[in-house]
Amino acid sequence: MNREEMHDKILEMVGEYCDMFHNQEEPYREGERIPYASRVYDREEMMNLVDSALEFWLTSGRYVKEFEKKLAEYLGIKFVSVVNSGSSANLLAFMTLTSPILKDRRIRPGDEVITVAAGFPTTVSPIVNYGAVPVFVDVTIPQYNIEVNRLEEALSEKTKAVMIAHTLGNPFDLMAVKSFCNKHNLWLIEDNCDALGSLYTIDGKEKLTGTIGDMGTSSFYPPHHLTMGQGGAVYTDNPLLHKIMRSFRDWGRDCVCASGQDNFCGHRFDGQYGELPQGYDHKYVYSHFGLNLNITDMQAAVGVAQLKKFPGFVAKRRQNFAYLHQGLQDVKDRLILPEPAVGSKPSWFGFMMTCNGVDRNKVVPYIEKKGIQTRMLFAGNLVKHPCFDEMRASGSGFRVVGSLESTDRIMRDTFWVGVYPGMTKEKLDYMVKVIKEAVEQ
Repeated sequence: MNREEMHDKILEMVGEYCDMFHNQEEPYREGERIPYASRVYDREEMMNLVDSALEFWLTSGRYVKEFEKKLAEYLGIKFVSVVNSGSSANLLAFMTLTSPILKDRRIRPGDEVITVAAGFPTTVSPIVNYGAVPVFVDVTIPQYNIEVNRLEEALSEKTKAVMIAHTLGNPFDLMAVKSFCNKHNLWLIEDNCDALGSLYTIDGKEKLTGTIGDMGTSSFYPPHHLTMGQGGAVYTDNPLLHKIMRSFRDWGRDCVCASGQDNFCGHRFDGQYGELPQGYDHKYVYSHFGLNLNITDMQAAVGVAQLKKFPGFVAKRRQNFAYLHQGLQDVKDRLILPEPAVGSKPSWFGFMMTCNGVDRNKVVPYIEKKGIQTRMLFAGNLVKHPCFDEMRASGSGFRVVGSLESTDRIMRDTFWVGVYPGMTKEKLDYMVKVIKEAVEQ
């Protein structure tokens, strides 16, 4: 048996192994654990993973190139850069806007970025860690996204950008936010980590979220819409932003050569950069203080297989959301049910509910005791967390616009359950039954 034959035999056996020992789900029995999210995969992901392992190119390689190309095609956008997590994607997108190459539009320490406190911390942590100032605006219920009527109030002479997430897949009011950014010459970063596949109609065109602002970000952590274990991406149509983000992602290099590639430009040893000697190796010239945020080819191999299934994943999430929404109509006076943004077609990450006249501290434990996993809206109100203690005590480092009244209510009264593609009708029926019991007890 030669190398190629052995390779094909190994992959064939891996496929058989997956079919025999993975995805052999038993019929659901009431009371069994229903997670808020889970991986959905088959033999193709596992075979791709082993194929990459057999090649043993342990850093970014051909599968990364294929994944970036196919994700760009899906999004209808020019440039995609994969990274090692959604958090790194947010970091990379933000740090791109700090580049000296952007001149007067660059974000500097002390500049302000408008965002929300009702969400996940890594939308905000790049702002804080760099020394910029997050400006927190309240959100609306039941959309759970930024209250756009407060944007002008949040604006100051130091404002440089808006960086906010599409909450649990529900797009924020992109029409209003984009108009605000255009009016004041602000950057817009869409944290699309919970919303890959969501659609929004703007200027008469239906577009995927993450492609409307200057940059969008995604996460490929196992609970997310598409998984490769760990991973994320930043995407843009702006070639200058793309060049800068590639530099920040790849150690801060000025060179654009891929890993393992030399002298792509043909001028590796004849340039003059900064105060370096004439002809200094361009592969080791640094235009930014960057990082290594790359993924392995093995992760991207899983992502390539996931992308083929992705439209089906989105359709199933929408179907599961609609099923829960219809099933819980009888208790909508006690649970405020989520509503999609006007002009949107969300790719839902979860099904959010806000207790109305019932106690979340009784509702959620009841649901959990019955085997259904729940989640809060992440931080609830981020500025109430210990990580803000020092800034709160000093009275500096962030600004709050208004009272964050809805944000605080979300912190007290809101929770969510999953709608991931692996949900069955039996699981959804049980979830509806238990949630009704919880509010009626």
